[in-house]
Amino acid sequence: MPSTPVPRPRPGSRRPSRARLPDGHLASVYSAVCPSRQALDRLADKWSVLLIGALENGPLRFGQLRERVDGISEKMLAQTLRSLERDGLVLRRPGPDRGVTYRLTPLGRTLGEPMDAIRAWAERYINDVERAREAADAGREPDLW
Repeated sequence: MPSTPVPRPRPGSRRPSRARLPDGHLASVYSAVCPSRQALDRLADKWSVLLIGALENGPLRFGQLRERVDGISEKMLAQTLRSLERDGLVLRRPGPDRGVTYRLTPLGRTLGEPMDAIRAWAERYINDVERAREAADAGREPDLW
């Protein structure tokens, strides 16, 4: 059986733009069966975005994360941290005094720039989003253009 050819990376790139899955197909979030869809689901979660941002400047303890991310419950914080750890984005380490610290892994740090862009977009365009919502709720077409 002939092997599936591996695409060559672009000149100057360190990795191909998309991963090749074990079955030989290229990863595609538009495919319902592609595992990259699960990764997208994890990264599109607001708590994941906020926790990754909170950990960008270094390790934090559970209580520090709870204080930094206003509105997150202890249950949601624990669940999200477990999921981020399972996905290889966050590392959980015992601290010196029976506490635990969380930090981004090298893979998790690769998300800094795209997550910063998403948070910045939300903060920059919230007034436009609110105006569009108000117009939609009032049955008007939003004046966005």
